[in-house]
Amino acid sequence: MEKMSTKDKILYLLKRQSRLSVGELTKCLHITDMAVRKHLSILEKEKLIYSVEVKQPIGRPIQKYILTKNAELLFPKSYEGLAVEFLKDIEAMYGEESIEQLFQNREKRLTNEYKVRLENKSPIEKIKELKTIQNEKGYMADVAKIGTNKYELIEYNCPILAVASEYKVACHCETSLFQKVLQTEDVKRTSCKTEGNDHCRFLIGF
Repeated sequence: MEKMSTKDKILYLLKRQSRLSVGELTKCLHITDMAVRKHLSILEKEKLIYSVEVKQPIGRPIQKYILTKNAELLFPKSYEGLAVEFLKDIEAMYGEESIEQLFQNREKRLTNEYKVRLENKSPIEKIKELKTIQNEKGYMADVAKIGTNKYELIEYNCPILAVASEYKVACHCETSLFQKVLQTEDVKRTSCKTEGNDHCRFLIGF
C-alpha cells in the first residue's frame, strides 16, 4: 500500500473496512486530520465517497465515509455484466443443469491450477499461498490466525459479484474448491457479499 497515492489508500481502506471516520483514517494513514479532510472533500466532489451520521452510545454522532457505486467500479469486476448475460442465454437454451455443469467445470480447472501451487506445503503455507492466488485474481484477500490450526480468510472484493448474486452455485463451488486444495473438509463460509454482507469470510481448520 506504500506506493499508492493517498487518494487510492483511502479508497482501499474504505473497501476493506466498509466505513471509516476521519479519526480512523488519520490513524491508518499517519497524516494530519486536515490532510484527511482535504482528500475526503475531493473524493466527495468526484462522487467516489459519501458520508453518513453514526450515533454513538455517548456524545455526538460522528461522520463515517462509505464508497459509492462509482468507486466500486474502480475495483476488479472481470466484465461480470457481460458474463451474466451470456450465462442467462445458455440457461435459456440448455436449462439450469448446464449452468451447474459450467461452474463445476470451472471448479475442476481452478482446483488443478491451485493444487500445483499448494502441493507439498504445510497448512500455514497453503493458507498464505491461497491468499496470494486470490489476490492475484482480484479478491483483495487477507488471512488471520484465530486459534490453534484455525484461520479466517477474508475476501474484501468479489470480481464476479454480479454472477455470484445471480447464480449462488458460484459461491458453493468456491467453498468446495478451498476444501479440495487445502485438503480439509473444515471450510465454512460465514459471510457472503451476495447476501448483503460487507465481505466474504471463511473459517478454515486443519
